[in-house]
Amino acid sequence: MSTDQIMQLTYLVLLAAAIGGAAIVAGRGNMGKMAQQAAIWVLIFVGIIGAYGLWEDISNDVNPRQAIIDDSTVAAPRGNDGHYHLTLDINGAAIDFVVDTGASQVVLSQQDAARIGIDPASLNFSGMANTANGVVRTAPVMLERVVLGGITDRNIPAVVNGGAMDASLLGMTYLGLYDRIEIADGQLVLSR
Repeated sequence: MSTDQIMQLTYLVLLAAAIGGAAIVAGRGNMGKMAQQAAIWVLIFVGIIGAYGLWEDISNDVNPRQAIIDDSTVAAPRGNDGHYHLTLDINGAAIDFVVDTGASQVVLSQQDAARIGIDPASLNFSGMANTANGVVRTAPVMLERVVLGGITDRNIPAVVNGGAMDASLLGMTYLGLYDRIEIADGQLVLSR
C-alpha cells in the first residue's frame, strides 16, 4: 500500500467512525431499530462495492465486444442476437458490421455510407442483389481505407444497398482477405 492509499483509508475509517458515533448518539433511545438500519446500509454498501468490482464482467456479458489479440488476429464473441459483430474503421469513421459469410460483398447501409463520406444520392444504383428480403438495387463503391485492429487494407470493393438495412454487412470481399476464419466456443477469430 502506498502512503496515499494509507491516508485515504485512514480518512475513510475516521469518517465512518464519526458518522457511526453520531448515529449511535442520535439513536440511543431505540438501539434495535438503529441496528436494523445500520445492517441495511452495510448491505447496500457491500452491494455497491460488489457491483463496482464486477462491472467489467457484467458489461462484457450484457454487451460483448471484439478484442484485438495481436497485430494480425481479432476475436469477436457471439452477440446476444446470435450474430458476430465487428467495428471497423472505414475512412476514419467507426462502422458497426454484422459478419455475414453468406454475403459475397461488403454491403453498407445508406446511413453508414454517408458517415464515411459517400453521398448515397449521388450513387448509381445499377447493380442488383438477391437478399432474404428480395431483390434490391446496389451501387458499387470503393472503401479507401479499412482498419480492423492492427490490420489496414486499402481499396476494398463494396456496395451501398439501395433498400433499408438495420446494419451493414461484412461479407466475403473483406473476410476473404484473412488466412483463417474460425468459429469455436461462441467466438469468431480472424487471423492473417
